Amino acid sequence: MNRRAPLFVGNWKMNKNASQTRSFIEAFLPLAEKISARVDIAIAPPFTALAAAAAALAASSRVALAAQTMSEYGEGAYTGEIAASMLAEFQVSYVILGHSERRLYQHESDLAIGAKVRAALAAGMKPILAVGESLAVREEGNAVAHVLAQLEGALGELSDDRAAQVVIAYEPIWAIGTGKNCDRDQAQEIAHAIRGSRGAFAEIPILYGGSMKPENASAYLQMPDIDGGLVGGASLDPASFAALITGAVAA
Repeated sequence: MNRRAPLFVGNWKMNKNASQTRSFIEAFLPLAEKISARVDIAIAPPFTALAAAAAALAASSRVALAAQTMSEYGEGAYTGEIAASMLAEFQVSYVILGHSERRLYQHESDLAIGAKVRAALAAGMKPILAVGESLAVREEGNAVAHVLAQLEGALGELSDDRAAQVVIAYEPIWAIGTGKNCDRDQAQEIAHAIRGSRGAFAEIPILYGGSMKPENASAYLQMPDIDGGLVGGASLDPASFAALITGAVAA
């Protein structure tokens, strides 16, 4: 395993209400306590479950709270949006920004995502910037260039000090929720390109996201530039999520 501390973030997407979130945390915390303290863990429930999650996690420092997105604006007439200050009230430590589903369904641009990254940093939260390519882009041989362009579009305005506070998650769009797995060498190629694209990225966590499961997580973590996972479906079950993390870091 590489020397950077691994990070695993469970992205629940539009799953689990408040009571289901409490039940998950009650079952997951004892499992998480058995995982090496060197491993960082976070869960990202829906907005409606953040309060329940914050309360359930208050008795333990083992699992951090994450949000699935946020607004680039501090306040105002933005119906349905959530500001960074609102998340901070629930002790949210991480916020996922630029997920491919947000880019697709909410038409989020690199410019808007970059503004969100800066707002999250200003509020004391750690952005998890998601980048990745479609199958068409990969088949054209442009995956690396596409991902690096997304990084520049979102992070180009940040100083190196600020950029070094960002977590980057590589998620090949064609492998998200499809059951198809990006080959670990393909994932490493992108992660290596990301890390080498800017000096500020030398020691940041780079996660893999795309149908990561207990059966394949260790293979990705064996790659020198992959430090953890942005985990979807496999994070919805406490035992599955714990097994994924345990297996990955034991490799």
